[in-house]
Amino acid sequence: MKYPIYLHQANDGSFSGFVPDVMGCYFAGDTIDDAMTDAANALDTYFEYMSEKGTPPVEAKTIAAHIDDEDCTGGSWAYVDIDLTKYDGRATKLNITLPQFLLSRIDDFVSEHREYHSRSGFLAELARRELAKHSQ
Repeated sequence: MKYPIYLHQANDGSFSGFVPDVMGCYFAGDTIDDAMTDAANALDTYFEYMSEKGTPPVEAKTIAAHIDDEDCTGGSWAYVDIDLTKYDGRATKLNITLPQFLLSRIDDFVSEHREYHSRSGFLAELARRELAKHSQ
């Protein structure tokens, strides 16, 4: 999920900012790239902590949703892409039944699209997408 981040450049050339969708999530860096890396690390730390408490990550809004925020003037916008799958909690093994032909097609697809890593990763991602469509 892409989270909008708001950046300010200091007089010394360093950058700092915050994530408007995540209250209290601040970051900084000597360069804009360092600041964006720190933003990703700050989000990771926050989501890991919330995951341990059983709280799912907050949904990212668009930049347009924050454009009128009085704290967001005089700076720049960027996005940090965060893989939310690792905050889903502990994996649980389950036994499911699928037709052999469908399972073969899934395995072929996953072998060609390594971003899913495994059959389970593929099925979990499809479930997340479908659930997200219906939770809005």
